[in-house]
Amino acid sequence: MPNQSNSTATMKPALIQQAVLGEGLLWHGQQWWWTDIESSRLYAWTPDSGALGIFPTPDRVGSMAHCVSGKILLGCAKALYLTDVIDTGQTKTSNKPVSTRQLVAVDALEPRTRVNDGRTDRNGNFVFGTMNEAREKRPIGSFYQYSMQHRLRRLALPAVAIANSICFSLDGSIMYFTDTLTRRIMQCNYDSRAAHVSDIRLFADVTEGYPDGSTVDSAGCLWNAQWGASRVVQYAPDGRLMQRIAVPTINPTCPAFGGLNLNQLTVTSARQEMSAEELIAMPLAGSLFSVQLETTTGVPETLFNDQI
Repeated sequence: MPNQSNSTATMKPALIQQAVLGEGLLWHGQQWWWTDIESSRLYAWTPDSGALGIFPTPDRVGSMAHCVSGKILLGCAKALYLTDVIDTGQTKTSNKPVSTRQLVAVDALEPRTRVNDGRTDRNGNFVFGTMNEAREKRPIGSFYQYSMQHRLRRLALPAVAIANSICFSLDGSIMYFTDTLTRRIMQCNYDSRAAHVSDIRLFADVTEGYPDGSTVDSAGCLWNAQWGASRVVQYAPDGRLMQRIAVPTINPTCPAFGGLNLNQLTVTSARQEMSAEELIAMPLAGSLFSVQLETTTGVPETLFNDQI
């Protein structure tokens, strides 16, 4: 693959929002799903009709996964929850929190951490990480795998301050992750059945901004949203930088592929940690931004297997 290090496109606003911390973007059922973490809300937007569903959640949601049953797994601050099926066709805005049942507590004895980034692996297990919310940002966060069969299993990865960029190679044998503050995207060998990781190694250094959420396309390339750098960056499977796509706000957070042909690259964004001057200069902060790519497509997200 050629090294295409110059910007080749600029994202445009897809849906104007003012999310404090938009995250967890997924394409499912011809809808975009995401969360505003600090507002404890779940969003479902149908581009074809323009319908926007807004649903309060029992706590802040750092990440989520759609399930085989049609329910949604929510990675809330201190626990994983399973929702009832959400009917987005009848309700645009709900004041009643989604109905949930708790699956498992997370870091119950550590008040400084909360659930952050996560997604299902290629075999339908939910893999997520935690972050340190305290001001000192010591690396006390962990990475976990959750399944209905084995419940919660900690992955033997280094402690982190802010767990992010969790995604998987096309065959599921490689896991990508980062501690955002290190500005290094890492990779390791991953055995989903044993919840075993090995050969932890550098995938890519981030030279501007900080690595946030990531996703993998149909060619095995990794796309990373870079907080503080106004861009989403594509890396080849060997870690080479391929292209930068500009985002018209400073803090993009989580990229995903969607649309009919899975060739629409969309990213959430945040208003958090922006100065008053930056908010005036970038009034669309917190919105969804999108660009249609000619030759790149995503792969469908694996559903969480909640029926074992």
